[in-house]
Amino acid sequence: MRTKISPASNVEFVKNSRHTDMDTRIRRAASHDLPGVLALYRELRPHDPELAPDAARAAFHGLAARNDVHIVVCELGQTLVATCMLAIIPNLACGAKPFGIIEHVVTLSTHRGRGYGRRVLEHALDLAWSGRCCKVVLLSGTQRTDAHRLYESVGFVGDVERGFVAKPKDAG
Repeated sequence: MRTKISPASNVEFVKNSRHTDMDTRIRRAASHDLPGVLALYRELRPHDPELAPDAARAAFHGLAARNDVHIVVCELGQTLVATCMLAIIPNLACGAKPFGIIEHVVTLSTHRGRGYGRRVLEHALDLAWSGRCCKVVLLSGTQRTDAHRLYESVGFVGDVERGFVAKPKDAG
């Protein structure tokens, strides 16, 4: 059950009676969340180079300062259990409506299958639709079939458009 508290706060409180008596909070990440967000990213991308603490703080604060970037987190008690990032991109097509890109969707492996990933995705989509986005794009590794089922369950359709990824030659 989701209950939006206020549009200005971008916070939802979720009573998750199926799995725990604790309240779950869906919200935009704050600076004190950086270690938890980085821990979630390490679960998703364990081979990424680890950022130095100052570089991580600078990158996070740069993202957090933007009104068009939202790092959404799901907090269970004092633990971040899921996150995703929404970027809203200005656009000249689609009647000049922006489009959204969701990246870095991850739930702690110990908490998967409990709806936390769904809740951060639903919140990100709510933000995109309230920001007048004409569509939201999400890329996912081809082998992540469990994740694909989650994405489809919140409204993503995998065969509407085809995604392509280019990486620098030295990226491996």
